[in-house]
Amino acid sequence: MITKRTVLFVLVLGALAAWLAAASTSGVRQPRPFVSMPPAIDLRGAALAAEIERLHERLRPTATPEHNRNLFQFAARAAAPPPIVAPPPAAPPPPRPVEPPFKLIGIAEDSGHRTAILSSPAQLLMVKDGELVASKYRVTGISADAIELSDTADGSVLRLALK
Repeated sequence: MITKRTVLFVLVLGALAAWLAAASTSGVRQPRPFVSMPPAIDLRGAALAAEIERLHERLRPTATPEHNRNLFQFAARAAAPPPIVAPPPAAPPPPRPVEPPFKLIGIAEDSGHRTAILSSPAQLLMVKDGELVASKYRVTGISADAIELSDTADGSVLRLALK
């Protein structure tokens, strides 16, 4: 039993010695190069110096000035432009259709007689065939989905349909 312990002790010591020897010897390792970054203030200074140099280059004249004009003589007048001719006035646009003063919102039927329900901005009207509406239109016909109003002044017909 003592021999087993001795052998085990020698093996552990040998492994430990090999590990220490491997750690203490250096292999062929390349040292990392040390890169020194310039401070940010130096970078800004270099950028400023480059910008100043660029601006100095722009200030240098590239062409020589010409001295061929007489400062005491006025320039010759240019020819007057031709007069602008206005186009003839266009024909007036056709009159826009007049928005009907009423809106058909419903049709009611009672024992064969139809009544149209009209709405205007001021009131709600219920009219039958032949009645006068707003003292300008006369009801000339009421169908199932439309109403015809005739203008009493010129006889034009206004047709309103349900939407």
